Amino acid sequence: MPGGIQLTAEAALRAGAGKIQIATIESAALALGMAMPEAAVFALPEDAAGEIAVGDTALLPQLLERCDAVVAGPAMSDANAASSITCVLVDMGKAQLVFDAANLMGLADHADRLRSMARPAVLTPHVGELAAMLCCDPDLVERDRLNAVRRASQNFGAVCVLKGSTSLIAAPGGELFAFAGGGVGLATGGSGDVMAGIVAGLCARGAEPLDATLWAVWLHGVAGRRCAEQIGPIGYLARELLAHVPGLMREIPAANGDTAN
Repeated sequence: MPGGIQLTAEAALRAGAGKIQIATIESAALALGMAMPEAAVFALPEDAAGEIAVGDTALLPQLLERCDAVVAGPAMSDANAASSITCVLVDMGKAQLVFDAANLMGLADHADRLRSMARPAVLTPHVGELAAMLCCDPDLVERDRLNAVRRASQNFGAVCVLKGSTSLIAAPGGELFAFAGGGVGLATGGSGDVMAGIVAGLCARGAEPLDATLWAVWLHGVAGRRCAEQIGPIGYLARELLAHVPGLMREIPAANGDTAN
């Protein structure tokens, strides 16, 4: 789903990342490069199903050398290919890692390696993805969301966001936060891709993983409120969240009483 990659990449730019690299399948690379002239797009080998070829990720280490943050998983559907990419990212261990979508589905196999990382990764699952991470039924997650997000944070040594009408954020140190201000419209397709990109963009600017995640959840949620006010509570599109992000960041100093430019 190359459109999802575009949403994530643009969200990172809107959050202030200076330069963006996109690694995607060969058949999508040209179209993405034309749609996003601000980004450098690199083509990876793909299999017959149109997914990144498992085990053929030799280009990734070269790209990672120049990255402060990496977001992996948006728009992918093959958990095996995603797991192969996870191995490369964790082994490199240099950039701040943000995992979403497909890269969450096989993450249980990488728990020990993630816990050993110097910097905690950021994980952004919905209920079904969190259930896959914890190898349990989604109903169990839904019945005790607080415990589930805490377990995931501890199990992976990561900052974990459980997305929903009230998003829950758990940190490895035991901290737990909640945000209930987004609105039902944020359930629109691609919305999660936008939030993952915002997290990565803030991390690339130097924010600590927990700080970046908390601000990203807030920016994403308030952007949803702005869209609801201007367009309607449902029916706005994920791409319409993007233009609100820079303005919301600009408003933050004024909201805190800071008069500096």
